[in-house]
Amino acid sequence: MTRELEEMTITAPDNATPVREPRRDPAETARRKLARRQTTKVRALQALLLVAWIGLWQVTADQEWLDPVLGKSPGQSWDYFVGAIESGELWTNTKATMAAVVVSWVLASLVGAVCGIALGLLPTVERVISPFLDAANAMPRIALAPMFIVAFGIGMTAKVALACTLVFFIVLSGARAGVRSTDSEWLRLSAVLGATKLQLFWKIMLPVATPAIFAGLRLGLIYALLGVVGSELISAKDGLGQLIASYSSLFQMEAVYAILILLAIVAVLLNQLMVTAERWLLRWQAPADV
Repeated sequence: MTRELEEMTITAPDNATPVREPRRDPAETARRKLARRQTTKVRALQALLLVAWIGLWQVTADQEWLDPVLGKSPGQSWDYFVGAIESGELWTNTKATMAAVVVSWVLASLVGAVCGIALGLLPTVERVISPFLDAANAMPRIALAPMFIVAFGIGMTAKVALACTLVFFIVLSGARAGVRSTDSEWLRLSAVLGATKLQLFWKIMLPVATPAIFAGLRLGLIYALLGVVGSELISAKDGLGQLIASYSSLFQMEAVYAILILLAIVAVLLNQLMVTAERWLLRWQAPADV
């Protein structure tokens, strides 16, 4: 009899009422609705600002507030943009620029992150070489472009080299600052509890430094684009910077404006891509209080 009761208790009847899911926290629901409303409001304001900017641009061209050489209309830039896409000119040069951006960003980020973490872990070494790093970082990178062009030619290597000099120091600074921001009390407590140096690094230092490293990576991606385009402006076989230099010399400013807008759009997309990747990879962090 006892066994039958146990079986009846364990086995649920076929017509049993399904278990209801727990109700969502009303405060969390309200917070999400508020966040969606704020996002919608921000997007609407951004669209309004964009329309106002284009309208001001059109009025400036129509009223000839600028020199006719400079005062090109949005329609003229759009015509160039469509024609350049159809001819393949814009796609080919955008691909060349973005290839150099990705290569320089990956290489400089890897080296910069490793060196920054190492300097954060070795304060004595950091104090010794810090003045030399600061001096190297203070050099105007654009002045190094002719040297890289002479050394590597007008191909992709010179563009990558110049961009790497920008990205390296940005990522290095972020990684170094992130490691040094580790709370000393956490380290002492973990050491007392028997944590090894390797465990201190993987369990405490690296998680604490990760947000700062990602901030450096996100900023470094934009600077990689700036470095590549800057090198192309001076001398290059292809790329968006080379197109800007070429059309500027021909006074075709509608093409220059279109390419500059394209670069701005690319920079925004790259930044949003890094923000999304950062949120996904750092989802273990507690959300910041607003």
